[in-house]
Amino acid sequence: MQFLLSDEQQAIRRTVREFGEKEIRPVAREHDEQKKYPAALVEKAAEFDLVAPGIPVEYGGAGMDTLSSAIVTEELWRADPGIGSAIGSRGFGSTVIQRFGDGWMKEEWLTRIAAGESACASAISEPAHGSNVAGMETRAEREGDEWVINGTKMWITNGTVADVAVVMAKTDSGEGHRGISAFLVPTDVDGLAAEKIDNKLGIRASDLAELVFDGVRIPAENLIGEENRGFYQLMDFFAAGRVSVAAQALGTAQAALDASLEYATEREQFGQPIAEFQAIEHKLAEMATNVEAARSLTYRAASYERSGDDDLAAKFSSMAKLFASEHAVDVADEAIQVHGGAGYVADHPVERFYRDARITKIYEGTSEIQKNIIADRIL
Repeated sequence: MQFLLSDEQQAIRRTVREFGEKEIRPVAREHDEQKKYPAALVEKAAEFDLVAPGIPVEYGGAGMDTLSSAIVTEELWRADPGIGSAIGSRGFGSTVIQRFGDGWMKEEWLTRIAAGESACASAISEPAHGSNVAGMETRAEREGDEWVINGTKMWITNGTVADVAVVMAKTDSGEGHRGISAFLVPTDVDGLAAEKIDNKLGIRASDLAELVFDGVRIPAENLIGEENRGFYQLMDFFAAGRVSVAAQALGTAQAALDASLEYATEREQFGQPIAEFQAIEHKLAEMATNVEAARSLTYRAASYERSGDDDLAAKFSSMAKLFASEHAVDVADEAIQVHGGAGYVADHPVERFYRDARITKIYEGTSEIQKNIIADRIL
């Protein structure tokens, strides 16, 4: 399958790349070392429609399709994964609002997210339940015209900066995955506490937190979609999310390759650039091949994500996420090897890319979970 980007998509790539080179790269190391959230850059990115670009035009978004959104993500992470994550995750969870939420939810929150005024969080994982979504223990109980939520969510992107969260909770404890519902929860409600997690290996400019729900009360109308249908909403959400993670991994791998090509042509040993040694040439050739293979699979998955064939979308999004994330780590590892000792210190960005790439093998479903999903659809 051949992917020829449209003129519009090529323009999107140029715009994001220019933004990344001008605004993100000069401050990337600073934000990583200081673990500083790039609030000012988020505001600038929103001016270029780079925040939640898939939000429809009627709500102030760019209305991009999945492939165009993947290109945005790829280029943001190519500039810097940490800042790219902070910008690209501002709308995390908004896809559920967009596809299953009531009109008032979309009017109130999608417009604010697209404008860069508000961030959204998706509260799914728990301290004892990551891959096992059906085992979640957070409960939501109906009391008159309100839902009361109790429980703890862990590893929540945007946990301390979000203004609203899409929270998954058990509404029927005896039904396993069939007893989960989704709720729209403003983060300023009583009983909700967020504790920042800042001892991360990578993507340090991105916000991460633990959320504790202690008797949080929300109106009954804040139920998103149908009661006990949250798991199925998640499956729809995960297909798009895994394409996005594949694009993140792709952007990181491309950044590591770019840095390696530049270094190998400038660094000299034994009277010649190290790029002229066959050992280095072979490393660069294999790195470039893996990057292009990841790009092809990611773009293919993006083209299937809204095809209407859920099994096809799930299979290819998992394949893309698996392949791109595994090879992003490999490419970043080889980038350090190309740099030698210089790659092991913060003077060069490849050590940061190596740390940043590692998360793509974990969130939105580990590599092992992706293999399960793929196997279920080919056997």
